[in-house]
Amino acid sequence: MPEGHTIHRLAQDIGERFAGRPVRASSPQGKFADSAALLDGTVLEATDAHGKHLFLGFGPLGWVHIHLGLIGTVAFEGPASDTVRLRLAGAGPGGPTMDLRGPAACALVTDGEKQAIGARLGPDPLRPDADPDLAWARISRSRVSVAALLMDQKLLAGVGNVYRAEVLFRHGVDPFLPGRALSRELWRAMWADLVALMRQGVRNNRIDTVRPEHEPAAMGRPPRVDDHGGEVYVYRRAGLPCLLCGTEVRTQVLAARNLFWCPTCQPPQEASVRP
Repeated sequence: MPEGHTIHRLAQDIGERFAGRPVRASSPQGKFADSAALLDGTVLEATDAHGKHLFLGFGPLGWVHIHLGLIGTVAFEGPASDTVRLRLAGAGPGGPTMDLRGPAACALVTDGEKQAIGARLGPDPLRPDADPDLAWARISRSRVSVAALLMDQKLLAGVGNVYRAEVLFRHGVDPFLPGRALSRELWRAMWADLVALMRQGVRNNRIDTVRPEHEPAAMGRPPRVDDHGGEVYVYRRAGLPCLLCGTEVRTQVLAARNLFWCPTCQPPQEASVRP
């Protein structure tokens, strides 16, 4: 499932291609046909993102709410296909196109419904209005592991499996530490790190989490080859040596996703409760 930086980048890219101009809207697949007919010929006025939710604003008609889920994709300038849920195209010949395929959600919603979706989500490190203390209020009272809490979109929006593993490693946090055992100072540092890493993810359109001294050229190692993109410390590196200490990176299913961590760089603490 795409992480929050991907959705914010999509909001930016769609806005650059279509905002402020009339668009042709269609639904070759047919499942969004009625709403597409309402949008056809209207102006895309705004784009917005909150966590893993994307919103395309069409003024008084409302917002197209998109959640890509596990298999949803957005492609620009692709060939026409009858598998497309929503196609946007520039009004003139040769204009830009956008194809949405396989989303978990694609619906035309009102301003109030958009606000209700946002109210169910936790603070998003990529939004200027985000308040990390809202997440801290829940983390500091929770017996649930920090690793599980970071994946709860109602607590923290936009953070997915990659950023979860990497921010815990970068701060030496045992992923099985209960939230209430995490210090506020450490949470603030993790939040600031997520803000910086995810902003970089938007700029580069990929996830990179290793510090300059641990990049391939600096360490004399080959670059990582993975369809998720950039250089990471532990994500999808189970069984390989930790880049810092050489200990074998471990993995375990937690919160329905594969967790990755280094048992040496993220040592267990007395308050930790392992499943």
